Amino acid sequence: MRRGALTRAADPAGGEAPVSDASAVLQGLPAVIGPQSRLLVLGSFPSVASLVAGQYYAHPRNQFWPVLSALWGTDLNALPYAERLEVVRARGLGIWDVYAHCRREGSLDRDIHDAQLNDLAGLSRQAPHLRAVAHNGGESARLMRWTQSLGWRVHRLPSTSPANASWSFERKLAAWREVFAQYDLA
Repeated sequence: MRRGALTRAADPAGGEAPVSDASAVLQGLPAVIGPQSRLLVLGSFPSVASLVAGQYYAHPRNQFWPVLSALWGTDLNALPYAERLEVVRARGLGIWDVYAHCRREGSLDRDIHDAQLNDLAGLSRQAPHLRAVAHNGGESARLMRWTQSLGWRVHRLPSTSPANASWSFERKLAAWREVFAQYDLA
């Protein structure tokens, strides 16, 4: 398998923007999980910005970190990424994606092709207290039957992606708070 190639192209706003080569297989990021994780947030596949940075939800307009910051009363964006992940694990949250690798040009879910699923069943050994999965967005939620078959409670959350502009931040926050409260995470 050829590892995903990320290159830079001219950005209409000036400067350069990372883009992915649709012919290359892109590799996702490793799971962020701890033995005390009770809830796993599953995205679809990292954006180009996330792949370039090697960080979940690295696009500056993605509202994932601001939503968690509001839920937990702390500015996670002010912390280095490694410290954010420590907070996430300590709070009992896990982060991963449904797809391990795929082909995709750009960052839109609709452009994902030839995707292979992550080993969620294997993840349960690392997180024996895992009780539920929350799908972050529609593409991830397409696999709800599969995650339900693994024995966890399953929730669908509104996407924190900047592509989900139809939901206000406050509306997203309320939906996330409702799910997180069920697992003592809010």
